[in-house]
Amino acid sequence: MRRQAQLLALAGSIGLLLGALAFEHFGNMAPCPLCIWQRWPHVVALLGAGAVLFGSAIFALIGVAGAAVSGSIAIYHTGVERGWWPGPSTCAAGDVTGLSAEELLAQIMSAPVVRCDEVPWEMLGLSMASWNAVASFGIAALWLISLRLR
Repeated sequence: MRRQAQLLALAGSIGLLLGALAFEHFGNMAPCPLCIWQRWPHVVALLGAGAVLFGSAIFALIGVAGAAVSGSIAIYHTGVERGWWPGPSTCAAGDVTGLSAEELLAQIMSAPVVRCDEVPWEMLGLSMASWNAVASFGIAALWLISLRLR
């Protein structure tokens, strides 16, 4: 049972990452900075594979932490979308070192403008960020359950 819970948690993180990439590349929905922030903790959560391979509780705890951090960022993002609190005041510009003024202007003009406080997609009244929070905390719970199982 422990291994199945861990594999399900890993599959959940992989599924969320693949889903986000599918919305971005096939659905043409460019992510906002907060969307990107939510992805990285799931990449960290994939280190939980070490729990499956080596039976180590440390790796399972890394899986818990990664999923829980993503869920926490998703709650913050949901609050920004709903207007409960302000979002980040900066935008992600990428690497601009060595660019001329003309190249910098061209990069700015060609970049998609994606605001963190707008909901580009929702289902059953929940935004993508809200669904990520639900799924991420569910994944964190699976990791915790796996630690209790033998």
